[in-house]
Amino acid sequence: MQSNTRSARSRWWRVAGGLSMNLALGTLYAWSVFVAPFEARFGWKRADTSMVFTIAVVALALSFAVAGRIQDKYGPLPCSLVGGILVSLGFYLCSFTTSLNYLYVCFGIWGLGNGFGYATPIPVMAKWFPDKRGLAVGLAVGGYGAGSAIFGPLAQLKLIPSYGLPATFRILSAIIFVMTIGGALLLRNPPAGYQPKGWSPAAAKVAAVARQFTPGEMLRTPTFYLMWVGYALGCSAGLMVISQLVPFAKSAGIAAAALSTMTLVVGAIGNASGRILSGWMSDRLGRINVLRTMIGISIVAMPALYAAGSNVALLFVAVFVVYWCYGTQLSVNGVAASDFWGTKNAGVNYGILFTAWGVAGIIGPRLGGVLYDRYHNYQAAFYTAAALSAVALLCELGARSPQPRATSPEAYAFGKNRRIATS
Repeated sequence: MQSNTRSARSRWWRVAGGLSMNLALGTLYAWSVFVAPFEARFGWKRADTSMVFTIAVVALALSFAVAGRIQDKYGPLPCSLVGGILVSLGFYLCSFTTSLNYLYVCFGIWGLGNGFGYATPIPVMAKWFPDKRGLAVGLAVGGYGAGSAIFGPLAQLKLIPSYGLPATFRILSAIIFVMTIGGALLLRNPPAGYQPKGWSPAAAKVAAVARQFTPGEMLRTPTFYLMWVGYALGCSAGLMVISQLVPFAKSAGIAAAALSTMTLVVGAIGNASGRILSGWMSDRLGRINVLRTMIGISIVAMPALYAAGSNVALLFVAVFVVYWCYGTQLSVNGVAASDFWGTKNAGVNYGILFTAWGVAGIIGPRLGGVLYDRYHNYQAAFYTAAALSAVALLCELGARSPQPRATSPEAYAFGKNRRIATS
């Protein structure tokens, strides 16, 4: 009991560690502020620099499942330390950029580190907070969405104008190193058998699984594939719209100052709010119910964003909602994975599910660009995003809490007797 009391007092430090880690990793969404300086410095074209973000996303998604497996086996510390070191190294090396291929390598390293760092907080929070799992995971990963609101303006308005592009990367590398390593040192798994004071699984509002699924068992459940497709299409829709926001707003005549506020502040706040508040809502309303609701809202919000056009106030509201719905999927899917398939293998199981986001990172922006090139307007992209969200909603409507297949004689006998009793 005394051990559990001490653990209860310290578990919020784990949230602080996850938040510090993800704030630094969230520099991914601030990439857009470096695009123009790189293009001006080296004369690169937008098609060339757009590959930097894609490479980082693919590296993140590919390393996530591997990092999750390491986290499950060896604990969060080595995994998160590797993530912090690689992300800081990737940023530092960017300061010596002289060619496009070199920049691709740097952001590949950065993406690998991002995968190792991001893979850790979600399973750690899920184990420490069975009573407030959605809120705790949302707070930890909310930093990822908020990172661009901090580092984007810092780099764009202060560091690059004052110190230049190479020095900016070195300064950010140092800041990111301190934040990620500090966060890594706070991330620990709870002691065996830990339960929050006054909480018991029987009284929990969040469903608890009776069995800890291995990755193979998870892959044999239909729910996994429904959630994977829903995750991939829902995020593809969000990223398609997000990737087209800046050129769409420019074509609508939005001023540069309002454009910067929209992308770096309004979007970041919406993204972080979706991760945190939707996570909190999912503790009370259920994971799948919240996912269904937010994806349903995005079906309306994406065409509404296009309809807002040059109306700055309406555009800001629509951008906030789109980012909120997108951020929801990044936190609630992670919590749902622990609820559905258990916390023992949460790192690798969610890592496999998270490959859906990696696919979305390729499909969404690319498809948006193809649709614009074909129709020479943004309406096709925004309405196609709404259609993808509609298919994602259908997948989430079909998702149910999975039941493990019987693999032991006792489990087989139980399942057989249950079928006989219900036939």
